[in-house]
Amino acid sequence: MRYKCYQTVRKFRWPNGIVLCPLCDSKNVIKHGHHNTEPERQKYLCKTCNHYFDDLSGTVFEGHHQSLRVWILCLYFMGLNISNRQIAKELELNESDVQNMTIQLREDITKKKPKTTLKGKVESDEVYVVAGHKGNSDAVKKRTGKEDVIV
Repeated sequence: MRYKCYQTVRKFRWPNGIVLCPLCDSKNVIKHGHHNTEPERQKYLCKTCNHYFDDLSGTVFEGHHQSLRVWILCLYFMGLNISNRQIAKELELNESDVQNMTIQLREDITKKKPKTTLKGKVESDEVYVVAGHKGNSDAVKKRTGKEDVIV
């Protein structure tokens, strides 16, 4: 299972099979042994900048006491829309640990999400939002829906 987790990280991190240095983006990288406590975790040496790194360097998984297997299972459960409480139960972790893990995973995913660029003609319909008017229905009735139109 551990080996499969590291294979998955490598596949997503370097989809073309070409390992890039996280410091200088060089392709001039060689394998340089394995991590001391996790033999499945490959170490590398960049021949351009002499920087040592491994499979998890520069990722959200780097530098945590939870194993990569736990992080990937947590990410999988998040994809199933399972609550943090249930994830904690399934992984036999404290709820606060799972809360911290899910926050870090969401933040990292959001940071790496590519920017959306609209091209050509873009059409949009107006949306009438009533949220935020709880208990003040008169404020909703007075709106014509034309105040927010951008020309």
